[in-house]
Amino acid sequence: MRKVVAVPLSLLGLGVAGLGYATVIERNWFRLRRFDVPVLPPGARPIRILQISDLHLTPGRTRLINWVRSLAALDPDLIVNTGDTISHPDAIPAYMRAVEPFLDRPGLFVYGSNDMYAPHFKNPARYLWRTSKGETRRALPNLPWEELGTAMTSAGWLDLNNSTARLKVGHLDIHVGGINDSHIDLDRYDRIAGPAPADADLRLGVMHSPEPRNMTKFAADGYQLLLAGHTHGGQLCVPFYGALVTNCGIDRARVRGLSRHDSAYLHVSAGLGTSPYAPARFACPPEATLLTLVPARPAR
Repeated sequence: MRKVVAVPLSLLGLGVAGLGYATVIERNWFRLRRFDVPVLPPGARPIRILQISDLHLTPGRTRLINWVRSLAALDPDLIVNTGDTISHPDAIPAYMRAVEPFLDRPGLFVYGSNDMYAPHFKNPARYLWRTSKGETRRALPNLPWEELGTAMTSAGWLDLNNSTARLKVGHLDIHVGGINDSHIDLDRYDRIAGPAPADADLRLGVMHSPEPRNMTKFAADGYQLLLAGHTHGGQLCVPFYGALVTNCGIDRARVRGLSRHDSAYLHVSAGLGTSPYAPARFACPPEATLLTLVPARPAR
């Protein structure tokens, strides 16, 4: 006779309550994080960078769209989108509505894998022993990533996928280098390799997935601040312990927030969305980040 294991009703109720909290409350409990980053030349006036990442937008996410629009009140000087913007072929108008208040100021972007490949159901437990790298390697893109890029570049934002640019933000001369998503092997650091111009007031590196091999190259080339997303901060975290997985090569301690990588500062955004097939966050609220860049501290 097969033995039946009874699950206490109290435990079952706790699980249902936790799932409801993660999918209904925390998933929509958007947060703004703020950091000061000392990377500017002495005497320079501070500037504000708004980083958005991993929206995984679908047309019906009205609450998220309106919250992103509300960030215009922060009056950022530069907008940086670190990828995984859409999760639905009809999401571009929704995204452009979300960022419409920012299109009159400088902006730049790189792609994530989910800007090219539509999400599908996966067993979330498999992240405990492997990453999702390589799953789309043989598939053709089935999301309108080119149209997404055209929508942003037509508004004046810079496409930094495996390219560099020089732009003026306020009083600062900024050199930016960016790469496409290493998670699907589209990063081509060799196309931007070489010392970043020393005469720039700021040298900024942008990527979707924070892979240490690329971060090390950015730092070695003199980039002072690196921005990435992809990790979702772990998405389902354990209170007082943190992320269980990062879904890339970065360590758990740097799965989100501001840290250092060699000589550079690194900021990894926990992002604003989730896959439509895993619409839950726990102990890791969705976030955007306002980075206030200030003069570097004098060396002692």
